[in-house]
Order: sequence, then structure tokens, then C-alpha cells
Amino acid sequence: MTVGWPVVLRDDTPAGSVVLRPLRRADAQRWTELRVRNAAWLTPWDATTPEGHSSPPGTFASYVSALRRLARSGTTLPFGLELDGELVGQLTVSSITYGSLCSASIGYWIAQEAAGRGAVPTAVALAVDHCFSALQLHRIEINIRPENAPSLRVVEKLGFRDEGVRERYLHIQGRWCDHRTFALTSEEVPGGLLARWQAAREGR
Repeated sequence: MTVGWPVVLRDDTPAGSVVLRPLRRADAQRWTELRVRNAAWLTPWDATTPEGHSSPPGTFASYVSALRRLARSGTTLPFGLELDGELVGQLTVSSITYGSLCSASIGYWIAQEAAGRGAVPTAVALAVDHCFSALQLHRIEINIRPENAPSLRVVEKLGFRDEGVRERYLHIQGRWCDHRTFALTSEEVPGGLLARWQAAREGR
């Protein structure tokens, strides 16, 4: 068994129950419906592969199998994101590195109809706390397009530090796009990020 995986993470919020759990093959229909219905909402932020470096599209089952292999190798944690028992998105902890770095990156997407209800900051906080405690990582970063206002609000709410712009960082829809990097280290949230977010959410 990989350290810290598989795992189910949960927090009950005023807007509903937020759960992170392993993405599974049985999610195929719901996941595909979400991606098709939210194409216009998600496409501007989805990473793409530069021309000449493409790989053939696979099935959802092969996609989940590939993610499971990465999870077993200890480099990735592929979560389905649920709100009140319904799959509404995905959160992936990737680039998990130990040794002198002990770091990882978090990326996510959520259906438009579930956005703005607090599920994303809660899910990010759950994942960060799991990485700092179970995986004993030291640093977590999130990279966001400067134009992605909803995601910028998420890191602002959670208190991530803005570390500046990475120019031409990620390939998106045919071009290399700048991203702003936001990060947290374990020393910055000694009581846990979820507890800090809950206190902010409740106005304490």
C-alpha cells in the first residue's frame, strides 16, 4: 500500500458534505457528462499537448488505470470530488517529491453548477492537510492562470502565498500560457489548513 493512499477525506460544510475519494472506473458516465456539459466553462483552463507530442486518446477506464499506477508509485493522488454524494469534479495531487524537496502540486476542476459553494477551498484544504500529515510533505503549490478569477479567489481565501509569475508555464489550447504560483509550507499552517479555513468560513 502506498503511504497515504487510498484514502477518503471529508468535511461537512454549511453548503454540504465535501468528500475527496479515489477516482474509479464506475465514475465514467457521470465524469463524462460533467466534462461535456461544462466544456465551455473548463476548456479555457485545461492543459493540452503541443502539436507533435500527442498521444492517442484512451478510454476513461484506461485513464483511471493510468492514475492508479501513478498513485501506487507514490507520485500522484487522483481524487474524485463529491458534494453531497454527487461527483462534481476532480482534484489531483501530482509531482509528489520526497528527499530534499518534500513537495507536491495541486490541480483541480469543478462543474460550474457546483462552483462558488465552498467545495473547492474545502477540498484543497483537505488535500493539503493530508499531504502535510500522512505524506509528511513540506510544501504544496498551486499554479493558476492570471485570468482565472474563481481560482485566484480560492487561494486568497486559503491564504496561499503569491510567489510570482511563471512565464509560458503550461500549454493550454494551442499556446504556452503564463501562470501565477501560489504556495504553502507546513510551518505556515501548524494547526492545519482546514481548521484555519473553517474558522475563516465561520467568521472566527
